[in-house]
Amino acid sequence: MDSTNNWILPVITFLPLLGAVIIMLIPKEKPSAIKGASILISFVPLIMSIWMWFAYKHGGAQFPSGTQFGVNVPWIPNLGVSFAMGVDGLSVPLIFLTTLLTTLSLIYSHFIEVRPKEYFWMFLLLETGMLGVFTAMDFVLFFVFWEVSLVPMYFLIGIWGGPRREYAAIKFFLYTMVGSMAMLLSILAMYFHTTAAGGGHTFSMLAMAQQAMANGDAVPAGMAALVFWGLFLGFAVKVPMFPFHTWLPDAHVEAPTAGSVILAGVLLKMGSYGFMRVLMPMMPGQFSRFWWIIAIVSLVAIIYGAFVAMAQKDLKKLIAYSSVNHMGYVTLGCAVSAATIAGMTDASRAAALNGAQMQNFSHGLITGALFLLVGVVYERAHTRDLGEFGGLGAKVPVYAGMLSFCSFASLGLPGMTGFIAELSVLTGTYNASPWLAGLALIGIVVTAAYMLWMLQRVLLGPLNPKWEKMPDADAREVVSVVPLMALTLFFGVIPGPVMAFFNNASRAIISALR
Repeated sequence: MDSTNNWILPVITFLPLLGAVIIMLIPKEKPSAIKGASILISFVPLIMSIWMWFAYKHGGAQFPSGTQFGVNVPWIPNLGVSFAMGVDGLSVPLIFLTTLLTTLSLIYSHFIEVRPKEYFWMFLLLETGMLGVFTAMDFVLFFVFWEVSLVPMYFLIGIWGGPRREYAAIKFFLYTMVGSMAMLLSILAMYFHTTAAGGGHTFSMLAMAQQAMANGDAVPAGMAALVFWGLFLGFAVKVPMFPFHTWLPDAHVEAPTAGSVILAGVLLKMGSYGFMRVLMPMMPGQFSRFWWIIAIVSLVAIIYGAFVAMAQKDLKKLIAYSSVNHMGYVTLGCAVSAATIAGMTDASRAAALNGAQMQNFSHGLITGALFLLVGVVYERAHTRDLGEFGGLGAKVPVYAGMLSFCSFASLGLPGMTGFIAELSVLTGTYNASPWLAGLALIGIVVTAAYMLWMLQRVLLGPLNPKWEKMPDADAREVVSVVPLMALTLFFGVIPGPVMAFFNNASRAIISALR
């Protein structure tokens, strides 16, 4: 591991936790101080993540051969557990995305009046859990952070959510816990078949991946398939892939606006990150063996998610199902990058995997902004029924402009990040199977249809008299959304700065798959 700057990852991960403790000490009678302090604290990890973005060495170590900004301290030595952290081209953009969305969500949440103290410290605790998943290099540490992130999200949905919040929170928790238990059993199986450099078993993610590169998989052939599907279930529920997606619409619809932003923008990325960080480099033989199953399921998610989104009358549920559709491209890109097909070149594999990573990043920006915009109109209208709207384009022009921009970004308009992501995935997919690529195009066409249909229902036509006095987006809401729009456009026009990270990670993962 790179030994320089090995302080930054523990600090960036645990500073929000320290902030949560500070918020607990502020009297609840001072809500303005609680909100202001939370936002200020969240800015520090954001600034550090930006510094790390520029300090990262693109020619430096990549997982599984190594990491950058690494720290490795014995934690439970007799079990082979270490406090190990590190990052590479896969995780640095996701860390930046996490810190950015957390800060913007807290700014947006300034209107929260119900138990603001608990709301804001839980949000900071959630940030620590999410950042820990993207920085951990020991499986025990990884699993601890994975589970920690569930708890505050459960309460954010269960306390500050909609009318069916308890049902949605319990469903979210149970689904993800079942996946987590399957993942834990697979991790234990890999642990008992991984030997540390000095002897004994280890939970080191680097050691497991390096052993998998040497042996084909991290476990012997007799149990490799079982371990693979255990890991797959844990990550597929989180993505979520079809048919494990049914918790997502309920969780999104009932969650508070900022909770939906984090759920779509970061928590879903933990599942796809698990595919690229764990499943592909640690079980490369099985991933290459079963790639076609993952590809077909991903294709179903793309088409099914698009058509179900089109059928929705609730604006928030429409955006929720669009996540099933868009995340299908991520898992499709992962699948075809491991395709065992003659003539599939490393360039085609890299294109698919680069597209998967770009879609991960792009979806966080675009869908995060869309959920914020759903919250903006819901705060004013207290309804999300598309049949209740109409004609808002002339009444609230600032909001209309932001919603139109983000909707066009979501449908993959050239010049925005979604286009780069989907084009890369489809390019790699075509080389693996023209039929898969052709069918995936159905999802793009239907996505354009439901996003344009949504814009028509909300912004065009005669104005519903009920919204005659609806105010336009205020400064707080504009500040929350515009940074996401700016990054969507910037990286859509100039994708090089972020694609450089993805190229490094893709080459390393593809090397592990050989």
